[in-house]
Amino acid sequence: MEAILRSIQSTNRQFERGPGVAKKIAELFVEVLAAAGVERIYGVAGDSLNGITDSIRTRNGIEWVGVRHEETAAFAAGAEAALTRKLAVCAGSCGPGNLHLINGLYDAHRSRVPVLAIAAQIPSQEIGSGYFQETHPEHLFKECSHFCELASSPAQMPRTLDIAIQTALAKRGVAVVVLPGDIALLNAENDDRRVNFRFSQPHIVPRAEELDQLAVELNRTTRVTILAGAGCAGAHDELIQLAAKLQAPIVHAMRGKEFVEYDNPYDVGMTGLLGFSSGYHAMMNCDSLLMLGTDFPYQQFYPKNARILQVDIREEQLGRRSHLDFGVVGGIAETLSALLPRIVQNSDRTHLDVCLNHYREARKGLDDLATGKPGQRPIHPQYVARLLNEVAADNAIFT
Repeated sequence: MEAILRSIQSTNRQFERGPGVAKKIAELFVEVLAAAGVERIYGVAGDSLNGITDSIRTRNGIEWVGVRHEETAAFAAGAEAALTRKLAVCAGSCGPGNLHLINGLYDAHRSRVPVLAIAAQIPSQEIGSGYFQETHPEHLFKECSHFCELASSPAQMPRTLDIAIQTALAKRGVAVVVLPGDIALLNAENDDRRVNFRFSQPHIVPRAEELDQLAVELNRTTRVTILAGAGCAGAHDELIQLAAKLQAPIVHAMRGKEFVEYDNPYDVGMTGLLGFSSGYHAMMNCDSLLMLGTDFPYQQFYPKNARILQVDIREEQLGRRSHLDFGVVGGIAETLSALLPRIVQNSDRTHLDVCLNHYREARKGLDDLATGKPGQRPIHPQYVARLLNEVAADNAIFT
């Protein structure tokens, strides 16, 4: 116990500095995070994180949120980033501490939310020696991050952290900074901070001739189905207007549910391994499938004989799940706004009505499962969800 207390006191003394004394790297690190709008860091304290946690303790505006397991820290940061659309941060000590972050970081990265992970590292002079708890996070986290670098010198700070934060924000994903505990306690060599961290949201619209061609494709048939994903966030009004013009049923992918399903008279449910029959039916029985802001992964759920059209902000996603007849790069809301005047009103509701009827039957089958009686044990989970839905306010949010 005395040894632990001496270590803590030694660490505290390193942060007691008078006028003109240089900041420690850990202090600068925390200041940059605060300037980027970070209000909390989720993690489990450990000796290689002492510099970071002690810097947090001595300043206002940013707090350390202790969790029982680092995996929880990464999932918490991912959830915060998803709900706020702002940068969230988690941290793990060297070795198994930061390895435990990996599940949550994969989740955040695939969900495309901005998360910064602080992966503390063993003493820098021991790297490469097979030291106790030695791992190489800069390699281990490569697959679940857009940026993952080791800060092995004070001269790299705060630039390395600046780049990590901006990358997480710009690419909407994970960035990892690997920071040895001894480096965190060294004096910073400069304080050239870039404090205007921001996520730019430009309006990206396809060229006029591309919009004309997309309209030709959609106007050529009366049986169009729309598959809408998470990229439809903020485009609900435009999506409904397009469906009304095309008389098209709207199928949603799982991550599109919260943006697509509500107040939607054209909704025919979800498809995929977690979907149900009406969504599958609407896609398999169309002449043209219009994919909007989705990277829907299940190849076996795509129609084989329909023409497939795709709009996505990420060009690398065009055609990577199925054959593609025509694709354009653009944000969904602004692209649909530009496309709508080019769409001819479809007066044939046959395809839409068949799909809506199929949806009602499929929903009835699901609702029939959500039954129960007061006092009945065990309680079916679908019955619980049904009762919650009945008593909840229209704007209630469940997490």
